Amino acid sequence: MTSISKTTIDFLKALKENNNRDWFTEHKADFQKEQKRAKDFYNAILEKLKLHDDIESLKIFRIYRDVRFSLDKTPYKPHFAGNFVRATNKLRGGYYLRIRPGESFLAGGFWEPNKEDLLRIRKEFEMDASEIREIINNPTFLKYFGKLEGESLKTAPRGFDKEHPNMDLIRRKQFIVTRSFTDEEVFSPNFLEEINNSYKAMRPYFDYMSEILTTDLNGVSIID
Repeated sequence: MTSISKTTIDFLKALKENNNRDWFTEHKADFQKEQKRAKDFYNAILEKLKLHDDIESLKIFRIYRDVRFSLDKTPYKPHFAGNFVRATNKLRGGYYLRIRPGESFLAGGFWEPNKEDLLRIRKEFEMDASEIREIINNPTFLKYFGKLEGESLKTAPRGFDKEHPNMDLIRRKQFIVTRSFTDEEVFSPNFLEEINNSYKAMRPYFDYMSEILTTDLNGVSIID
């Protein structure tokens, strides 16, 4: 399956409007058909990714919501989503794709770095941010993603000079890139290639961040 069917989008729209167990049970066969189509599409992406990156696994997320600690008690996610995990501890970052009517997007990067990784990234930017700025200002990066996204602190993190010229980067808590798609783009014949090209465009960013997170500030490897 090398494209997303319009019927997949139509099913997800109907699920959003009828997000209850009775409707879902009645349309379980439709769900299973669209789920298989989606899984086939994600596997087609996986095969493309393997041609230019080392991918350890594909995880397709369940459609069932965990509502125990949520104010939103609707039982189903009106979307399909999957994550492609890069292999080995030398390759950091991962690829994500969500298919949801009117809200489809792909993403990659570092959503919640642990405190050690976050400090290492900040220390790198404190020392020299010229390389990351070159990457995020590259025309290809700008074409596909526009800008580096994610949450930031309102002020300088503890131990850093609030007047540092790279404080816009040092304040960051998340380091994410995203690209959104309209429904028409999602079920167009070239959607698979657009996703693959977008993931290719992430590689300079991933390669740079992987190097940071697998070395010390002197550039010496910290992994076996």
